[in-house]
Amino acid sequence: MSKIKVFDVFSGAGGFSCGFEMAGCEVIGAIEHDKWAADTFKYNHPHAKMLLGDIETFSTETLKEQIEQPDIIIGGPPCQGFSICVKNAGDPKDPRNSLFVEFIRMAKIFSPKVMVMENVPNIIRAKTKSGIRVVDIIQQEFEKMNYHVYYDVLNASDYGVPQMRQRFVLIAASQELGKPFPLKTHFVEGTDQEDTTKLKKCPTLWEAISDLPDIEAREGSEVMEYTKPAVNEYQQACRRNSTKLYNHLAMKHTKRLVERFSQMTWGQSVSDITDERLKQRKRNGNGRVSDSPYDQNNRRMHPDRICHTITATFYGNFVHPYKNRNFTAREGARIQSFPDSYVFFGKPTVVSKKLLLKEGRTGEAYLCQYSQIGNAVPPLMAKAIAENILKQVDFNKEK
Repeated sequence: MSKIKVFDVFSGAGGFSCGFEMAGCEVIGAIEHDKWAADTFKYNHPHAKMLLGDIETFSTETLKEQIEQPDIIIGGPPCQGFSICVKNAGDPKDPRNSLFVEFIRMAKIFSPKVMVMENVPNIIRAKTKSGIRVVDIIQQEFEKMNYHVYYDVLNASDYGVPQMRQRFVLIAASQELGKPFPLKTHFVEGTDQEDTTKLKKCPTLWEAISDLPDIEAREGSEVMEYTKPAVNEYQQACRRNSTKLYNHLAMKHTKRLVERFSQMTWGQSVSDITDERLKQRKRNGNGRVSDSPYDQNNRRMHPDRICHTITATFYGNFVHPYKNRNFTAREGARIQSFPDSYVFFGKPTVVSKKLLLKEGRTGEAYLCQYSQIGNAVPPLMAKAIAENILKQVDFNKEK
């Protein structure tokens, strides 16, 4: 039986696609505007056709020529904030003024059996200027094309991803779905979750990363050998089909920053530092101590709990539970549930795009490894979504 074909239209580094591949689908193509993220996607999905560029620039004719008919289209159009595509297009909170219209265009071009969209959970509360719920508009747009629409906010830890991460997921299917969203497979230890006897325990942060090589600040490498054996099922799954370890390079912290981290215990951040010598300084403040250190910066994670949400800027959010440094890109990838064989391209970190463009460093104005990882849909959550869809949709049935 031929594999179900998937087209990822806001692919980023490919976490969504990775999960659908884990479920047995074939990823046939992708659209991504960021070069480094596209490089990552191409390397890890070598048989998929990558269309590099802004999605609005690809005509119907080009898409039909380049991409074979998909059964499922997936993607996370950047609706948050909503990006205005055309100046003076009206209400910025109306998704029809955002790249969501391109997601709808893909449905009109290909008429796939299923469309799966993910976004920030706050979209469920967003309203237009006239008070219409954004999700109602999105639902109506799909219903105009005769799709059955379902949406919910899913928690990644319910599917074995070792972090607190909620994502809005919308499924538009040509057939009615009895159970549009996957049932929980995992519970988080120490929380009030029902009937844990039928669920697996979600791995903790330390259970996710403890087998990675011990490195201090300024140590590690983009390619290195494993130095310790896997000690649990999660680590074994991450290491499957991987003989080397990639992207495990620690940040080049100053001695002062390393010393600052050494003063922090689990759960503490830079705002808890009491040593005057090590307190955060004001930017351009001639050495004066900052009176408002950002509380979310550099918080030391607890090893025996799941991690806080891995974001695009997680290189500055979290401190390793035992080492006096931030997480490496690979540690972040593990927390996101990427397999170790998944290699991330581009620089580990970059300064702001605005500064890079100002200095003429356009060749570096792309998504760094950390941002690619933080922006991704956790593959294990995507796998659960995909498996649930595959159980219910008859892809041989006429739409």
